[in-house]
Amino acid sequence: MGIPVLILGESGSGKSTSMRNFEVDEVGIFNVASKPLPFRKKIPKVDNASYSKIMKVLSEPKLKKYVIDDSQYLLAFAMFDKAKDTGYGKFTDIALDFKNLITYIITQTPHDVIVYFLHHVEQTETGRIKAKTVGKMLDNHLTVEGLFSIVLLAQTDGTSYKFVTQSDGYTTAKSPLEMFEKEIDNDLKKVDSIIREYWEM
Repeated sequence: MGIPVLILGESGSGKSTSMRNFEVDEVGIFNVASKPLPFRKKIPKVDNASYSKIMKVLSEPKLKKYVIDDSQYLLAFAMFDKAKDTGYGKFTDIALDFKNLITYIITQTPHDVIVYFLHHVEQTETGRIKAKTVGKMLDNHLTVEGLFSIVLLAQTDGTSYKFVTQSDGYTTAKSPLEMFEKEIDNDLKKVDSIIREYWEM
């Protein structure tokens, strides 16, 4: 049983930079939007990553750590592809594809594989920070955070960068009891080590 982990944050909050301490042979990156990485280290990546490309690699994973950067584009690009489709069925299909990817990770990958979803956020009408989707119609079909046991929120004040591990009532951050301190450095390699130690992986 693989483990999906959700890393939320605004653009520029340090989500992608959090991969900086991985060695080049430690992690595989599914680069959905094909953007350059924000550091010099040449970590292998699959550009223009789609559901099919991601699931093909994960069907026979050669690594223990993978990152989908940025996973909300899987939803956004699917929405563009279906822009001319009429009816509400397209929202169900978009939600189902995303949910099926997470289910595949949980049920079909080895127990020691962790897949990190780096994902943008949006603010609701009540001021709550949540995972960005492609509209209220999709939200009616899918609560993204509900599919993950660990949701970290990347934040920055322009000088320092951190992950928030628990909600203050206005975010959807969450993590198992005593796994993390409430705020930690935005170091995804360290996060990975803590998760593996906590669950004895």
